[in-house]
Order: sequence, then structure tokens, then C-alpha cells
Amino acid sequence: MRIPVSIFVAAVLAHAPVHAEDNQIQRGAVPPWAVPSDLMPVPGDAGGMFFVRRQDVLIHLDEQGQAQYFGYRIRILHPNALQIGNVSTAWNPASGAPVVHLVKVHRGNETIDVLEKTSFEILRREDQLEAAKLDGVLTAVLRVPDLRVGDELEVELTTRSSDPTLGKNDSGLLLLAPNPAPGRYRLGLSWDKGLKPAVRMTPDMTAIGVSRDGGIDFRFDNPALLTPPKDAPARYQWQRIVEFTDFADWATISRHFAPLYAKAAAIADGSSLDKEVQRIAAAHAKPLDRANAALKLVQQDVRYIYVGLGSGNLTPATAEETWQRRYGDCKGKTALLLGLLGKLGIDAEAVLANNSGADDGLDERLPNPGMFDHVLVRAKIDGAAYWLDGTLPPVVPSAATPAIPYRWVLPVTAKGGALQKLEWRPASKPNEITLYEIDARAGFDRPARVTNTTIVRGIRGLQQQVELSGLTADQLRDGMRQQLVGGTWETVDDVKWRYDQKAEASVLTITGTWTVDWDDDGDGDKSLALPGGGFNPPERRARAADQNQDLPYYSAPEFDCRVTTLRLPATTNAANWSFKTGYDTRIFGKNHYRAFDLRDGSIRLVRGLRVEQPEIDAISARRDNGRIASFDNSMAWVFYKPDVAKPPAPGGRLVPATYEIDWTADTVPCLSPATMR
Repeated sequence: MRIPVSIFVAAVLAHAPVHAEDNQIQRGAVPPWAVPSDLMPVPGDAGGMFFVRRQDVLIHLDEQGQAQYFGYRIRILHPNALQIGNVSTAWNPASGAPVVHLVKVHRGNETIDVLEKTSFEILRREDQLEAAKLDGVLTAVLRVPDLRVGDELEVELTTRSSDPTLGKNDSGLLLLAPNPAPGRYRLGLSWDKGLKPAVRMTPDMTAIGVSRDGGIDFRFDNPALLTPPKDAPARYQWQRIVEFTDFADWATISRHFAPLYAKAAAIADGSSLDKEVQRIAAAHAKPLDRANAALKLVQQDVRYIYVGLGSGNLTPATAEETWQRRYGDCKGKTALLLGLLGKLGIDAEAVLANNSGADDGLDERLPNPGMFDHVLVRAKIDGAAYWLDGTLPPVVPSAATPAIPYRWVLPVTAKGGALQKLEWRPASKPNEITLYEIDARAGFDRPARVTNTTIVRGIRGLQQQVELSGLTADQLRDGMRQQLVGGTWETVDDVKWRYDQKAEASVLTITGTWTVDWDDDGDGDKSLALPGGGFNPPERRARAADQNQDLPYYSAPEFDCRVTTLRLPATTNAANWSFKTGYDTRIFGKNHYRAFDLRDGSIRLVRGLRVEQPEIDAISARRDNGRIASFDNSMAWVFYKPDVAKPPAPGGRLVPATYEIDWTADTVPCLSPATMR
């Protein structure tokens, strides 16, 4: 679900969207609330590609919704900046008429009215069909002719934005980009009498905001470049932003959307969709099995297409309509799934979420539906909560946690749901396991038979499922052969792929031969760095002196496991083999684990990395900075010394070979037993 939010970035090359009632670009005067700023003198030593003599981004709230003025005058200083002369606009015919006030070129004492001889040209009607999006947005461009270095291009336009789903409720953001070009900038928010919204500003905007009757302005001359605090969680990147909203709280948004989904989920008795409900009920007795059958129906039989035509940007299509046309976006699929579950007697609700990962700190924001870009279903079955997402591939059943690790979600309920935080826990299963079985029994001077298996879970695993499930066995094998042979792989003999629904993992296995790069250490000694066994040393967690030193540091959650089994040359004695040390280290909120074992004619290696604390405080980070020097980042070396025989060390850790256990199981020994308990 894509929900509009008025985000204006004060970067010269950005253009505000233009909306019109038809496909004509209109001309008109600047509205009285949008008085352009005075021009900033061009400094004598101006460098760079261009200089912004003024840029105004102003939002006005009235009974019709939001009006947005975007005006600028830019001096072009470099040939690469001439692309600014491609003035583009886009608009939704359902949302109001765009008005272009002027497009002029100032050259010395001459002023050229570009619109006298040049007009906007509509290029295309749907520019995102390849992304399965149907939003009705029109796009047009005006190519300013004869633009030259030294000219000043001036553009002014006003657009309107409204959505019938939201009624008279407005919300949005004003922001200044972190790296604007030198020049003069102005952001403004104003409103008609009686329409003042709630406003919240970041401290840097509070310091410069100037209130006036019916509005507030923010002015910048040569604004400083913003450098976000290094490695801080996303909520600390929120700078130079003004929020505004008419929604009293998050529960108000929840209540606003609840009747839309309740109405859209209705399924008529005796309809073709009702017959699907009866079929599912007859085939499955248990509520959870029925829920999964309904989910698979929505995932498999209704293809995904985003539909934003008319009021469809926020209002879900009905379940009956989505089923009849067999396509829909997340809103339509959610309404369809809610209808099926309701008919099956399963309690369920729509839940708004953010798929882009921009929900860190959402509890600190003003209530704004634009903070969400997705909607899915949460059902209560046998006393437990299950998440169902109709937009995912049909291999994804209901689950106790969403497929995407959301931080905050908003349940859509008639009483008004509160913003809910979803607790984070370290992954119990690796996101990715890489297995190498290197069969060197033929000898040091012969190619080794190799079996390489990757087990990928989560979104990346689902992406593989989508990409590989449509390939034939020959296409998969030949494609991988073309990609791999010539590097480490000498031959690729076979490639097999499957999606293991029980393990919720994409499993890709490649078999072939390698030329093993043994190091000749003299006197018959050999050594080899096993693939996947080393760690890069942790990076120092520190910030520049002008940044806040007390903010926490962030690491993206991950759980990665590498497993390597080396079958030793048959002519060698196991007592002549040795390997580097293992370890179990925690640093910067991450667990680094490595263990070796030598049994049954093979050396076994397992190496795991798991983030156990996505955020660590500054004091802990400074402490761990002092531990980096002692961190063992050695590669996973194994050594053969025919003249040195050592008995195996007693009490060593048992490491299973790649072929001894099922590595797709729920529990695998990728970390120390104490850690996994």
C-alpha cells in the first residue's frame, strides 16, 4: 500500500509532483500565500555546478486539501548542470489541476519567457508498469531550449494533493536535504483560519522557525551540510524535518481505516468467492489449516499489481472485485484475505506496517498514515497470533512473526488500535548457511570433488524462490556453469535447487570440481585456508568530534553460518594434520564462533556470526574498541606435516561434517551450545 506523504527535498534537481483534473498543464498566477523569497546575490567566487539564488517549498492547507508551491531560480555554472533544463512534472488526474506560473531564462539583462514558444509534452501515462504499479499518474517534460552556462533558470508551479479516503485530514513532512547546493532556501507551512494542524519540528528547525499569522517559515542561506551521526540507529538520522498532521493520535488513523477494510472484506452469500470458502471449509477441519489454505489462495491465485487509480491509493478494492479480476495490491489482497477468514470463523485484523525499514522511532513521530507503505493480516487462532501476508509467494504460510522484522505496526480496528512495538530477538536459525564439502581424497595434485550448498532464509530466500522456481533444470545448470566455471570452479557437473517449505529456506546445491590451491610449505608440508572460516576484524566504532559521542551504535541483524568439511588425501595420516584455534567471542554486540574437529578422515569446520544486540551503548562501544587488537581474525588454516605426528587432543568439540546432519533443521550447531540454549 502506497500512502502519499508531502515530502519536499530542497535539492535543486528535485521537482514536486503536479496533479491535474485532466491531461493539460495550466497556467496561472502565484497564489497569495506563496510569495517568493528575495534573490540571494551570487558570490564572486561561486563554484560547483550551480548556485541557488532562491528555492521555495511552501505547503498551504485549505478546505480542498494541500496546495504545494515549488519555485526556484538557479544559476548554471557548469555544463553538467544544463540537465536542470529538463523540467519534469507528474500528476494524478483525480487529485486537482496543476498550475505552472512561469518558466523563464535570465541571461544578462535579457529575460526569456520559455512558455511563449515551448510547452510541456506528455511522455507516458504509466511509468511504473514494469514494477506492477498502476496508479494513473501522468508524466510530462519541458525541455528548455538554448540553455547556456551562465544562464539563470526560474521555475514556479503549484500543485494540489488530496485523497478522498482521508477526507479533510492532512498530514505530511517538510524537510531540507542534508547536502543542498550553496544558496538561499525557504520552507513554509501555512493554513487557512481554523485549519491549523499539529506541528512538530526537529530541534534544528525549532531554532530557526519564524511564526507568523497562519503559518511558520524556515529560511536558510548557504545551509550547512548535514552528516548523520555515524552508525547510529535510523531514528537519530531524523534532522531538519517539520511534521504536521490533523490526526489526533495513531488510534484515530486506525479507526479511520477500519470501516474501509470492513466494507471491502464483505463476501456475498452464494458468490463464487463464497464457494471458495465452502471448499476450504470442507477440505480442512482445523482453523490453522483453513487459514493457510485461504492465504495460499490469495497468494497463488491473485497476482500482485499496485492499484492507485482514483481513490485506490488508500482505499482497498473489495474482496469480490479483487477475486474477479484476479489481481490486486496489498490492500486488495488483505481485504480478500480478511473476507475469507471472516467467513471461515477466524478472527483477524488488518495491520499497517512499513516495508522499507523506516519505522525506527515511529513512536516519536506525529500520527501520519504516510509512515506506512504496506498492510497485512494478523489472525488469532487457537489463542495464538499468526501473521499472514497475501503479497508473499505461496510458499510462505502463516507464522508467529512477520516475514519482515517490523519495529512498529498499527492494527486497524473499529475502536482504534494503538501503535504497537514488535520485540526483537536474536535469530534462532541462520539467515544463510554455506556448506562446502571438499573431497581431496584423490591427492594433493588432483582436482577435488566439491559440493557447495547454500541455505537462504527470509526475504533473500524468497527472492531466490521467485527467481529460480521458473527455471528448468537445464537452464539453472547451464546458467550457473556459465557464471562459475573459470574461477575457483574447474567444472560444474550438476545444480539442484528446491524451496523447503518446512525449513522456510531456499536450498541451492552445486557439484563439480575445484583445483585446490594448496600452499607448498617445503619438505612435503602443505597448508590450506578453508573457505568460509575467517572473520574480518571488527571496525572501530567511533564518530567525528563534532558528532554526538553518546548515541548508541547500530548493527543490522544477521545470523550467518559457514560449514566446511575437508576429506583428507587418502595417502595421508590424520595424526599429521593440525589446524588453527577455534574461538567463541562477543564484541560490539556480535557473537563470533569458530570450531574445528578432525575425525573419520576429515577436518570439519563451523563458523558462525550472529548479531545479539542490534544496538550497543557508547560506553560498551568504547570498551570494545580496546579489544579489537586482540581479536583473532586468522583465516581457517589447516596444516599437513608428514614428519610431525600429534595425537588428537582429548575433550575437543565435536563438529558434524556437512554430510552428517540435516543443516536445514530448526537447530544446527552454528554457535556454541551455551549460546544457543
